[in-house]
Amino acid sequence: MGEPTEIQQTGAERAGAAHGGGSATGPATSGRMPDGATRVAQSRSAALRGRLRDQRRSPARPRIWFELALIGISYWVYSLVRNAVPEQEAIAQRHASLIWDFEQSLGFAVERSVNHAVDKLSWLIVGMNYYYATLHFIVTIGVLVWLYRRHPGRYVAARTVLFVTTGIALVGFYFFPLAPPRLMTDGGFIDTLKVHNTWGSMASGPATHVSNQYAAMPSMHIGWSLWCGLTIFFLARAAWVRALGLLYPVATLVVIVSTANHFWMDAVGGVVCLSVGFVAARLIYHVWVYRLPKIPARETAEEPITVPEQWSAPAVSAGRR
Repeated sequence: MGEPTEIQQTGAERAGAAHGGGSATGPATSGRMPDGATRVAQSRSAALRGRLRDQRRSPARPRIWFELALIGISYWVYSLVRNAVPEQEAIAQRHASLIWDFEQSLGFAVERSVNHAVDKLSWLIVGMNYYYATLHFIVTIGVLVWLYRRHPGRYVAARTVLFVTTGIALVGFYFFPLAPPRLMTDGGFIDTLKVHNTWGSMASGPATHVSNQYAAMPSMHIGWSLWCGLTIFFLARAAWVRALGLLYPVATLVVIVSTANHFWMDAVGGVVCLSVGFVAARLIYHVWVYRLPKIPARETAEEPITVPEQWSAPAVSAGRR
């Protein structure tokens, strides 16, 4: 009563193949399986994602020459941009009056009293002037070197915090020129840098023509010193060193107010910039800076144990016998 089912199915498949002009299995699978190029592209993409993920979880130790060049170029660009901001004296004076009036409205306008009181102690104010002119750079560079040598796994993320903080400060310098208290018209402040003829200051004397006098908001003396202090506090082992880390930004605040280089509101601006820097690093590395591993993961991974090939030769020969 007709051909078996298998024969009928075979005939139908042949007819379909003849009608389609080729094999029935070819078109059915050609759109499903990726070709070799696609598989290679997918594997490369997956490998790149994996490397980026590992880099976020445990940043690699940077090369010293790259870091030296990066820091040097970055500071050069920072100085160039900071000093290229137009020195709009009228606007800067108006902003200074607004800050001073705001602090007085809060009942906490202490800068002038502190400035006059400390200036009576010549040895102290001269020391503060040198502190202001030098430690800002010395301590920051020292902490960067310490991080690079002792905490290489955290160095890149911590450096990112510092760079983001400084970049935001440049925006503040441009859009909010501010006269420091010592340069306020009729402010009654003492310019201790000028009165005591302090060496090494870019804020007074012959060097004033290469330094923007109205880049006071935010205070990078506070932003950088607080970055140094927090880094030392969270990563140092000795208790007294951690205590010094916390005292450093506090001492810097006293110095910038006593020398009339900043309002305390400028310090608040520096803290805000630093906070944004820490949040930016948190978004990049998916963890807070000081919680990253001390040593990069690739440096702590155990190397595979290898043995000479001839060691395994007798075992192979014995197996064949």
